[in-house]
Amino acid sequence: MNYLIAVFPDRIAAEAAYTSLEGAGLPMNQVTILGRGYKTADEFGLIDPNQKAREQAKLMAVWLVPFGFVAGFTFNAITHINLFTWTNDFGNHLIGGLLGAMGGGMGSVFVGGGVGISSGSGDALPYRNRLNAGKYLVAVKGSKAIQQRATAILEACEPENLQGYFELT
Repeated sequence: MNYLIAVFPDRIAAEAAYTSLEGAGLPMNQVTILGRGYKTADEFGLIDPNQKAREQAKLMAVWLVPFGFVAGFTFNAITHINLFTWTNDFGNHLIGGLLGAMGGGMGSVFVGGGVGISSGSGDALPYRNRLNAGKYLVAVKGSKAIQQRATAILEACEPENLQGYFELT
């Protein structure tokens, strides 16, 4: 889907832009105001980077924790490192596996979570920050023709920022 997002400093400016789009005959089911009293970022679909990072960490943990267990168990079995004197060989291998699983879990949190935060949000985070700062967004979704008409109208309303997102097909 193609989106055009304009950032306005206050509610009055956003409503004026919305009214201008309505007066130009754009389909209003494709125009949305985001901000206090209107749709939230979650309702519109702007991805929360922290939520994306948690999902990425969980996804990585699904395979890193078992892999870490097998790697730790195998490493201890090959090297015969005596981790604790009060356990037998199998107990030491099991403890090595548990330590490997812990390493896999930490890897999933640090790598999966870190990558999710740094790359999972795209442009959603700046827009979320602007909404948190009390600004308003006017989003128009639709075809390129609608986007071009909306761009001309929104530019006349002097938004702080105007950004278009087009799908490559």
